[in-house]
Amino acid sequence: MATFRKLIVEVVDGRNLLPKDGQGTSSPYAIVDFCGQRKRTKTVVRDLNPTWNEVLDFNIAAGAMELFGDILEVDVLHDRSYGPTRRNNCLGRIRVSSRQFVKKGEEALIYFPLEKKRFFSWTQGEIGFKIYYVDEELPPPPPVQDEAKPPEEAPPPVADADAGTTDAPAAPPPPPETEAAPPAEPIPAASDPPKPSEEQPPAPPPGEPAPPSGETAPPPENSTPEAEKQAEVEPPPPQEAEQSNAESEPPAPEQVPPPQIMASIENKSAPLVKVAPFQPLRRPLLSSSNFAADLRETVSIERTSFDLVEKMHYIFVRVVKARGLPTKGNPVVTVAVSGGHISSKPAQKSTQTSFFEWDQIFAFGRETPESTSLLEVSVWDPPPAHPSDVAGDGFLGGVCFDVAEIPLRDPPDSPLAPQWYRIEGGAAYNGVLMLATWIGTQADEAFPEAWITDTAGNVHSKSKVYQSPKMWYLRVTAIEAQDINVSPLTALKDLSLHLTVKLGFQMQKTKVSVTRNGTPSWNQDLIFVAAEPFTHDHLIFALESQQPKGKVATLGVARVPLTAIERRVDDRMPVSHWYSLQNPNMEDDEKSSYKGRVHLRVCFDGGYHVMDEAAHVSSDFRPTARQLWKPPFGTVELGIIACTNLLPMKTICGKGATDAYAVAKYGPKWVRTRTVSDSLDPKWNEQYTWKVYDPCTVLTVGVFDSYAAFQVDSSKQATYPDLRMGKVRIRISTLQTGRVYRNRYPLLLLSPAGKKQMGEIELAVRFVRAAHTLDVLHVYSQPLLPLMHHIKPLGMVQQEMLRTTVTKIVSDHLSRSEPPLRREIVLYMLDADSQSFSMRKVRANWIRIINVVAGVVDIVRWIDDTRSWKNPTATILVHALLVLLVWFPDLIFPTLFFYVFAIGAWNYRFRSREPLPHFCPKMSMVDAVDREELDEEFDTLPSSRSPEKLRARYDKLRTLGARVQTVLGDAATQGERVQALVMWRDPRATGIFVGMCLVVAVVMYLVPSKMVAMAGGFYYMRHPMFRDRGPSPAFNFFRRLPSLSDRMM
Repeated sequence: MATFRKLIVEVVDGRNLLPKDGQGTSSPYAIVDFCGQRKRTKTVVRDLNPTWNEVLDFNIAAGAMELFGDILEVDVLHDRSYGPTRRNNCLGRIRVSSRQFVKKGEEALIYFPLEKKRFFSWTQGEIGFKIYYVDEELPPPPPVQDEAKPPEEAPPPVADADAGTTDAPAAPPPPPETEAAPPAEPIPAASDPPKPSEEQPPAPPPGEPAPPSGETAPPPENSTPEAEKQAEVEPPPPQEAEQSNAESEPPAPEQVPPPQIMASIENKSAPLVKVAPFQPLRRPLLSSSNFAADLRETVSIERTSFDLVEKMHYIFVRVVKARGLPTKGNPVVTVAVSGGHISSKPAQKSTQTSFFEWDQIFAFGRETPESTSLLEVSVWDPPPAHPSDVAGDGFLGGVCFDVAEIPLRDPPDSPLAPQWYRIEGGAAYNGVLMLATWIGTQADEAFPEAWITDTAGNVHSKSKVYQSPKMWYLRVTAIEAQDINVSPLTALKDLSLHLTVKLGFQMQKTKVSVTRNGTPSWNQDLIFVAAEPFTHDHLIFALESQQPKGKVATLGVARVPLTAIERRVDDRMPVSHWYSLQNPNMEDDEKSSYKGRVHLRVCFDGGYHVMDEAAHVSSDFRPTARQLWKPPFGTVELGIIACTNLLPMKTICGKGATDAYAVAKYGPKWVRTRTVSDSLDPKWNEQYTWKVYDPCTVLTVGVFDSYAAFQVDSSKQATYPDLRMGKVRIRISTLQTGRVYRNRYPLLLLSPAGKKQMGEIELAVRFVRAAHTLDVLHVYSQPLLPLMHHIKPLGMVQQEMLRTTVTKIVSDHLSRSEPPLRREIVLYMLDADSQSFSMRKVRANWIRIINVVAGVVDIVRWIDDTRSWKNPTATILVHALLVLLVWFPDLIFPTLFFYVFAIGAWNYRFRSREPLPHFCPKMSMVDAVDREELDEEFDTLPSSRSPEKLRARYDKLRTLGARVQTVLGDAATQGERVQALVMWRDPRATGIFVGMCLVVAVVMYLVPSKMVAMAGGFYYMRHPMFRDRGPSPAFNFFRRLPSLSDRMM
């Protein structure tokens, strides 16, 4: 049944609005505009924190919001009738993009800050909304009534009206209709549809009859509820031409059926002729973009032009059906071209017709135009024993095509229509075959579902796009429990109670609460991960008591469906509820099923980003709630071109083979190329597009070898995992706008045997920025993670546990797709095993720290060289700069920032000339790594190595720990010496320090600070001939201060 979409806007309340009536208050009301429709709320008299709680609905075509990005505008105004003011009565404006709308069930209360309507206006406050959409079914068409009667006297539908509607075309038209509606007069309801923004909403709500054509329909701007008709609303401009046209028409019936598709021919010299079809097609009235009602179902929004990759020409053959075949079996079609032969699936004979149906598409690679000259299509029943057979007992006939005469088709062209061809040379003398053949590229619409020669026709070898499930953080706050039924023997004892919460494979427990009166209290938060849809999932609570000898007894169980849990997008406190605990064995004791109740606060936290990747290589930072998403920053286009010099990954029939495919992941969107069978230099030339919401994200591309592409009879080999061959990471922020980066990247794989280069992959990447330059600066000033991560942050250990759970959910979800994206692929792309201990990574991170500190070390070394007068000219210039900065301190910060600018401008000349950053084997220290360290890195947890190896690794770890212990002790010693300056642990040292502080304070009171700074600078940079060769007295004094290291045992 046809449906239409309705947008629901719940205007809840406002906070801290601006006073406008001159008495410190305002009388606000809201006007909501969307898709040419306007509605308003009631006026709340003299209240700066108004509460409306009104529901406004807008009719809209399904899919129009996503395609055209409509904007919902909300104007909050002060009602002048309750408080006259000479100032502008606008309190602010809110603009919400249709991309932030969610379906019913995902809505949440969100407070939008009021924005300025004009540049010099003053606004404050925020408005709370719930915005969502629902799809409702259109009601059946009302029965046709007698049109000769006036609309106000038309009786309700009777039984004979149904007969007229069922056989309307056969019934003769009544004479009054021909007299009242001559052909020369156009019908406004059919040929001149009124504009949605002027006369009627895009789709009539169910249950409301359409207004008579003889009366002027009220505009939607005034379509407010009955209780709000007296509210002040600006009327729309009058439509004089259409009103006069409507008044010239004769009266219409009271109820008009939904609009019908009619063929119309209009000429200036001839009247408008209308012919109603035999069975009119009913469609809902749309908004101003009627032509795009179902555009989403037929046209790809992210259609790429394949301009980053090379065109690969294929010969497409579409075999549809055949007739007139002298067989009662299931014939097959064999296609031979380019030295390749392929047979279709057995035909299915239609029971209603005598057609044999296949409806299959084949794509044969065409490297050069001169590679083949003949295309042969033959029909067989039974199939030939060998593909090279050209004739036999089962040959029914065939047809040949000259490849040079096959038309060339590009994606802008419409699909080629299949035609009937007579088959000859076989037993089917009157047989005809319907097929179509053309030459196209990988951009053809038929390419993804076609049988392709380089994939060997395997069902798991087709290119596909996957989507990660939408995941939420589920927060459970266990508060307390009451009315716990315990046995009389344990009533006087202390009970150790805890609450166990289970969601799918996730299970967490609260802390143990010891109670005697049966009212335990926890006040503890537990966080789970839930993936949509929530249709059949339940959150299970079990109240358990710890018994002697480690036993656990379940006292009661409660189940909460996920669909009934509240959703929030901010840090507001959700409503708590009491849940009754039932007997876990209700079939044993139905009468005493009540076992107490538990007080819980449960909600979905949509303000967090559910992380499935590490933060430094994450591809998305958006929160779960769609209402909080920002507009796209731009788009990134990836062309996966080819791989070269791949290593054989398996042995098939004594021959090394590789069935390679590539997987790319950015945000929740995964793409998988087709699997090129048995090739060490596969070519894909596939292009994909992603929307970029944050530039500081990473695009990951991995290459794998497929075992599913080469099916064997042995079930043991059929279950082999797909082998990883390497991956590439591309940071979006390193891409220049509009530039195409086409490069080859080495595929490096680290295994227990060491580093190995598996081949090279050729990629083409382009980033297209859609945001303004000022928006770019705004994006870089915003926090990387959503606001909830800063308001109520999650611990590092908790985040890692949740990320492990998310990885398992995503891998299970994608492995159930068709074709599946296997678990080992998802884990490798998400770096699920990157947090394991590695001595190689410890050493590499230490070198990274040394490289960062190297700049500070260079500065200290330069200062030491300057004060040592190694370059007298530089030292004299530093003295002059010191005098300048001391006597003009306002130049200190400008000079510092200008110096940093000069360093950055100088380093621009030495910037990296590499096309794009890639994995660095030298920085990762994989070239000179020890085999023992690699074996330790790839060891499982718990370890599977022998006890001797574990003992040796433990001793090595103890040696490293001793060094770390010494460094930590030295750092603590220096800090304790600083504390000892004023702690009187050494009375003499503290007395000397305090006395020196008094002398310095008196001197600085008497001597100007500029003189002190200049004297100190000149003393520090004095010539070495005036210095002592030993350490300074201050350094000697600090080294003599006591620490607490002598008290450690």
